[in-house]
Order: sequence, then structure tokens, then C-alpha cells
Amino acid sequence: MTATAPTGRLGRDFHRLWTASAVSNLGDGITMVAAPLLVASLTPDPAAVAAAALAPQLPWLLFALVSGALVDRLDRRRLIVAVNVGRGLVLAALAGAVLAGVATVPLILLAFLLTGIGETLADTASGALLPSVVPPERLEEANSRLSATFVVGNQFAAKPLGGYLFVLAAALPFGFDAASFGLAALLLALLRWRPVPPAAPEPGAAGPVRSIRADIATGVRALWRVPVLRTLALSIAVMNVAFCAAFAVFVLYARQRLGLAPVGYGVLLTASALGGLAGSTLATRLRARFGTPTLLRAGLLIEIGLHLVLAVTRQPWLAGAALAIWGVHTMVWGVLVVSLRQRLVPDRLRGRVNSVYSLADLGGAAVGTALGGAVARVTGSVLTPFWLAAAALAVLTVLVWRRLAETDR
Repeated sequence: MTATAPTGRLGRDFHRLWTASAVSNLGDGITMVAAPLLVASLTPDPAAVAAAALAPQLPWLLFALVSGALVDRLDRRRLIVAVNVGRGLVLAALAGAVLAGVATVPLILLAFLLTGIGETLADTASGALLPSVVPPERLEEANSRLSATFVVGNQFAAKPLGGYLFVLAAALPFGFDAASFGLAALLLALLRWRPVPPAAPEPGAAGPVRSIRADIATGVRALWRVPVLRTLALSIAVMNVAFCAAFAVFVLYARQRLGLAPVGYGVLLTASALGGLAGSTLATRLRARFGTPTLLRAGLLIEIGLHLVLAVTRQPWLAGAALAIWGVHTMVWGVLVVSLRQRLVPDRLRGRVNSVYSLADLGGAAVGTALGGAVARVTGSVLTPFWLAAAALAVLTVLVWRRLAETDR
């Protein structure tokens, strides 16, 4: 069955949420650029620079499930506002420390760890809140707009702006990000209040008081009991293990295989961002034309094709074209899957189910990154991870091909 393209307006609350997302994504992107520059200005230790990149990601592995349980217990709008205010204060304090010349690597890592914990709460709450802001038939359009805003702000505008602000003053990027969180909190505070979803008692529970652990277990079971959600969670885990295993050594691949200098490497990465921007604008129309199952199946084939092309080519333009097509697929896949999940999961469970999916997503990425470097080191070839990724994705495609028909909802 082919979906019908939605019509009408998304409403004032969505545009406030959208604007808040745009502002905070720009600030986040600027900090992502400035963070390694700040650490590198304090120490030449590559482990410290790597730790700065890991610090905001680590909370997704450690706190994602807890954050999901909290999101389903608390007022989501107020939670996002409070978290954004907290992240703004942390970054303002970091900016002050940098300006005063007292910033140290441990202090910087602590600041990024705290903002990362806040991100697990804010992002999970935002995903759970969106279906109460827009009607179900408009979810693909709303998620497409949010995704396009992320690509434009976080992937394009933030990169040169972050570097430029850091050159002007090392504290400036972090002050800018602090201000972006403050503005986002103000915009979200203007959203119409929506009641906290009632918590349904778990079968066999002795009373209404439930532990966080029990809430997490409920979320895991809620995802696992829906075959289509289980298939998609397992698929994204395998896809990210395969992709991140191959791309853990991508900088070496670009230099050794494609003969690219650092500037060429940056241009190559931009190709996937351009594809992602195109995908975010096309997702709704593609779903209306082809339907969700067809697009997800095509996405798996694109994943396999990307790794095969990169494994055999020595031409940068061909590698860039493959990455651009892959970028379209990733954004379309993301928009379709998150919209489907928002439709299928009851409001009272959205935070927990979203957090379980995020754990599969980002946990797979972490595992893949660790495996990719080890495989390349053991085999002595930067191409081996690409061949293994293509093989793993081919197996996944065979296993889930028929099951993806269940996504036509």
C-alpha cells in the first residue's frame, strides 16, 4: 500500500519546537568543532583529544535506558526546558573558565559528559513529545523538517562557524552554545502544556510505585513484543556495527586508497551531508510514491553497494557519489523509522522504547568502531572492514527482506 501525502499546516507548537531544534543543533555543531580544538590547544596527547570526542557520546551507552524511563515519568516539555537550561549553564561555566585561562582537560571532559547526559534526556523527550504536537499523518513531514534542519545547522553551518569563532576567541563557541540552549529553552517553554501520560500498571505489579529498573524492563519488552520494531532495532544495530567498523579507518582509507589530502578528505565527508540534506527533503514524497517497505529494502541494498564501491574503487569522485547516495538513504531511513515508531508506540511508553532503540543504534556504532580498528590492524588492510561490512549487510538483507513488509503502516 502506498501512503498518501499529507496536507495542511503543522501548527504553531511544531514551529516553536522546530526553531528550538534549529538553534540548539547549530550550537551543538559549533561545540563539536571547537571542542577538539580547545583540548588540542591545551595538550598534544591524542588520547585526550579522543576522550573529548567520546565524552558526549558515552552517556548514550550508560544512561539511555534510564533517560527513557524518566522521560515517561516526567512532564516532557518541562524536562526539555530544564535540561536545556542546565546545559546552557554548564557551557557558560566552561566558557568562563576558558576566558579566565583556568580550563583543564578534566574540566572540559566533565562539561561534555554532563551535556551528553542532558542530551540523552532532551533528545529522548523530544522524540516522545513530537507525536502530541503534530497529527499522526504528518509525522514524516515533521521529522523530515527536523532532519533537514539538523543537517543544515549541525553539519554545514556549524563547521566553518565553529572554527571561525574559536579563532576569534577560544571561549566564544561555548558561550554561543550556552546562549543557544537558553533560547531553545525559552521557545520550548512557550509550548502548550500537555499532561504527563498516565502510567499503566505492569501485570503482576504489587502497586503503583515502580522502580526505574522495572520501567526499563517494560520498555525493552514493549519494543521486543512488536515484531516490526524488533526487526528495525536489530537491523540498525547490525547496520551501525558494519558501517562504523568500516569507517573507523576511513581517514586512512581516504589517504592510502584514494590519495586524498586533508582538504579532499573533508570534501569527501561533505558528500554524505549533501545527500542527507536531499534525503530529508525527499522523504515524505518518496514514501507517498513508493511506500515504506520498498524504501527500507532499497536502503539495505544501498548500504551493501556503498561498501562494495569503496572496497573496489580508487576514484574519489565515485566514492563521493556513493557517499552522497548513502546520505540520501540514511536520512530517508531515519525519518521513516522514527515516524513509524512514533505511530506504533503508546504515548506512555515512547520515552522508554525510543531509548531502547537509541541504545541499539549508538551501541552498534560503538561496537563497530572498536571492531573496525582491530580488524584493520590484524589484517593489515583498510579494505577488509568494507568487505566484511558488505557481507554482514547481505546476510541481514536476506533475513529481514520479507519482514520489512510489516512496516507498511
